[in-house]
Amino acid sequence: QVLLDESGGGLVQAGGSLRLSCEASGRTFRPYAMGWFRQAPGKEREFVTGISWSGGRTFYADSVKGRFTISRDNAKNTVYLQMNALKPEDTAVYYCAADKSPSRVVGTAGQYDYWGQGTQVTVSS
Repeated sequence: QVLLDESGGGLVQAGGSLRLSCEASGRTFRPYAMGWFRQAPGKEREFVTGISWSGGRTFYADSVKGRFTISRDNAKNTVYLQMNALKPEDTAVYYCAADKSPSRVVGTAGQYDYWGQGTQVTVSS
């Protein structure tokens, strides 16, 4: 079992920045790929970005490419999501997820094995 704990969400004006963190605990001795998803009210959970275990490969949804950056520090069991140039349409609950397939950088929600509880990001116009 892997427990994921997100933090860093909040309220920000359009054009601003936020940095989300996701710390893993539990069975962290095996390699996991990590991803960030988001879910806005009334919408399905959507993939935002993913990173391989090594950190050498990443993938971004078109909607965030060039604005968001995913990174990880395996020594700290933590993955980060730096979000710049935020837009009102980025408003959602953001979830981090872990996948037992260490090389995965993109996928559907069903392909990830463990989930955090989510952190709210609200971007005002």
